[in-house]
Amino acid sequence: MDLEQEEPADWWEVEALYDLCFAPGRTALSSYRLRDDVPPVAQLCLCLWDETEALAGVIRYWPVRVGGTPALLLGPVAVHPTRQGEGLAGLLIRESLRRATRYNWDRVMLVGDAPYYGRFGFQKLEGVVMPPPTNPERVLGLELTPGAWQGVRGAVTRWIDIH
Repeated sequence: MDLEQEEPADWWEVEALYDLCFAPGRTALSSYRLRDDVPPVAQLCLCLWDETEALAGVIRYWPVRVGGTPALLLGPVAVHPTRQGEGLAGLLIRESLRRATRYNWDRVMLVGDAPYYGRFGFQKLEGVVMPPPTNPERVLGLELTPGAWQGVRGAVTRWIDIH
């Protein structure tokens, strides 16, 4: 397996894998509204290529603000159905989180299943409000810097650079 940063030329293949792994209408989810017209965090968007040079897995991250505070929004992460159960999603998550720390990000959030993401240290976030119709029980966060989520509350909004 080769783990590489996603390149612009990979876009169609990555989108095809997401279409294969997720239900139709995935782009209608509230988390996609936070991504509209916002570039992903390129250094953290990773592709896992197998021995046949087929895309086995992918992960992306997007910058967001929580009550004005910068955070990473993890997702989506996907593994080709023929490669599921091999630990590839875990590899993508662990490596991308390691890189996020190296690039000085303090906090990560996602919308997902607590039993699955809990193994990576994610916990339910209190007072962090995703756009509707997100189930608040599925809003999870991880501190890359100790105390990074302490006192961070409010609506999750699109990242808008102010220069």
